[in-house]
Amino acid sequence: MAREYEIKDYRNFGIMAHIDAGKTTTTERILYYTGKSYKIGEVHDGAATMDFMEQEAERGITITSAATTCFWPGRDGKMRRLNIIDTPGHVDFTIEVERSLRVLDGAVCVLDSNQGVEPQTETVWRQGDKYGVPRIIFANKMDKTGADFYMCVEDIKAKLGARPVPLQIPIGAENEFAGVVDLIKMKAYVWEGDGKDAKMVEQEIPADLKERADEFRASMIEAAVEMDDTAMEAYLEGTEPDEDTLRRLIRKATIDTAFYPMMCGSAFKNKGVQPLLDAVVDFLPAPSDREAYKGIDPKTGEASIRKPSDAEPLSMLAFKIMSFEHVGSIAFCRIYSGKLASGMALINTSREKKERVGRMYLMHAADREEIKEAYAGDIVAISGLKDTRTGETLSDPAKPVILEKMEFPEPVIELKIEPKTKVDQEKMSMALSTMAVEDPSFRVSVDQESGETILRGMGELHLDIKVDILKRQYGVEANVGAPQVAYRETLVKPAEVDYTHKKQTGGTGQFARVKFRLEPNETGKGNEFTSSIVGGSVPKEYIPGVEKGVQSVWDSGVLIGFPLVDTKVTLFDGAYHEVDSSAIAFEIAARAAMREGCDKAGVKLLEPIMDVEVVTPEEFVGSVIGDVNSRRGQIRGQEMRGNATVIRAYVPLANMFGYVSQLRSQSQGRASYTMQFAHYAEVPRNVADEVKAKYA
Repeated sequence: MAREYEIKDYRNFGIMAHIDAGKTTTTERILYYTGKSYKIGEVHDGAATMDFMEQEAERGITITSAATTCFWPGRDGKMRRLNIIDTPGHVDFTIEVERSLRVLDGAVCVLDSNQGVEPQTETVWRQGDKYGVPRIIFANKMDKTGADFYMCVEDIKAKLGARPVPLQIPIGAENEFAGVVDLIKMKAYVWEGDGKDAKMVEQEIPADLKERADEFRASMIEAAVEMDDTAMEAYLEGTEPDEDTLRRLIRKATIDTAFYPMMCGSAFKNKGVQPLLDAVVDFLPAPSDREAYKGIDPKTGEASIRKPSDAEPLSMLAFKIMSFEHVGSIAFCRIYSGKLASGMALINTSREKKERVGRMYLMHAADREEIKEAYAGDIVAISGLKDTRTGETLSDPAKPVILEKMEFPEPVIELKIEPKTKVDQEKMSMALSTMAVEDPSFRVSVDQESGETILRGMGELHLDIKVDILKRQYGVEANVGAPQVAYRETLVKPAEVDYTHKKQTGGTGQFARVKFRLEPNETGKGNEFTSSIVGGSVPKEYIPGVEKGVQSVWDSGVLIGFPLVDTKVTLFDGAYHEVDSSAIAFEIAARAAMREGCDKAGVKLLEPIMDVEVVTPEEFVGSVIGDVNSRRGQIRGQEMRGNATVIRAYVPLANMFGYVSQLRSQSQGRASYTMQFAHYAEVPRNVADEVKAKYA
């Protein structure tokens, strides 16, 4: 079977926006007009197709990124294949947004026309800047009271420091919003009625808008001809570029992110969606417009390039894992180069594991259509991958490559959860293991001593939603503790310890003697256990028992029950008894020796320090810095990005609880922050005493 659509006719794009700007409604309309969705779902009825999780329907927000394929004829009538990735807007799901951006070629940024640029718009916009994603701006909700397209244009310049170039201006606003003026064709497009089948009618530009249209057209042409010297010269001599040249220049500018084309409409009232689809086809890049993808050859460690072509060796990235009833686990993959067929053998180069492709699907929100082959540029869902996690590369076993790794920050906040009944216990462990595979920033562990289940995540909301999913989707009833900081413990100085465990009761006794050298390891190096026994003073078969005893103390700590990190333990001598020694005896001895050794060496408490980045308008910089200092934060520097100030600081996580509401009230909701784990650092003595008292 040959490729149905050429790679230049693909558009892999996402829809990004602030919560409630109408991102999901816009996606819904796109699916309707491209013939994918026959009934239009409404977010506020809780019936949107893309939001197929109960949490999403209820909260009216998109939590997971869903991927969908649909088709749209360009203005030339030739069908194009659109792969849409719906991205979440909430800051605790930035990992979702980031991994979506990683596989997109372009994006549509949706604004609420009566709000302009909102705080989270700034966050997603800056993520787009970070990854260099070409974008089109769509000013949505033009039918809403207070909608103002021209205010949005100014807002983008002022708050994002970006250069918007309107390709349309609205005809009317609020209740009067009727359609748009297309500045490239210089025609008006009006929709008859608000229904989904309202006809789009081409008309002459209304007389009262003629002057404004001329003015915006002139500035659009000026921005476009900057992209080409010949067109620029002709324009200066009085010749305007023709329609095709104009589109070509706007496309070039969009792909180079020299400026951002801007459109408007009302997705809810079904106005402006068709021209937006035309703009996606006309101006957003195809996979073949992007540069070749850089990877690393795992065998040699050297750079390896993959061009977006079917003829190249296969390389693809799993950017999301989801579980579906009746199908099990499905990996969403973006194919960067080569061809893929069901049943094919692959190598997961990130883990060096062999994989085999089970069934392949084209996904449409929660529905799927089975396919046999896929090509460069495709986004497909694959079942049957056993060892693949989010962000890992799969490639041709004969020509392996690792595409740029996705970094997942360490979870730094944890809470304890216990199921209410035995039935809940079984359901919970199944559900949690599935959830941990789907979201790499969410970890689950069991406290060895108390047997309690501990959930770890990126922030308060992150864990809150996970608990919610457990209750709703999986029907698990559980008691949940308060969120806590994940502290660590480590040694202060080296020490040696000689410990003998003996127990004599009737019959066989227990005997084991171990000598340890304990020392602090380099920061970040982790725990190491080595044995330098010579002459068999501790027989080989007992050494795993010793290691097990050491490991149990590493896991549970000695001060307040948090894991010990960055310690080196050397077993250098010991003694045994022919009859009374056993692996268990040595495990008990090792455990007691570790506790005694830690007391001698001294143990200090470490806390997670977060790398906090606050993006704030200039007028709030003083109060933001004052507040960060009051949270034991260290300011590392500040810089301008666009026209916002970025403040970077190291702040202990313990002092970041409730920060989001404080920052919002300080900055009228305009500043946003992201934080990720930076390193562990020693807790100052006065704070350490408080923490110990709390956990004692």
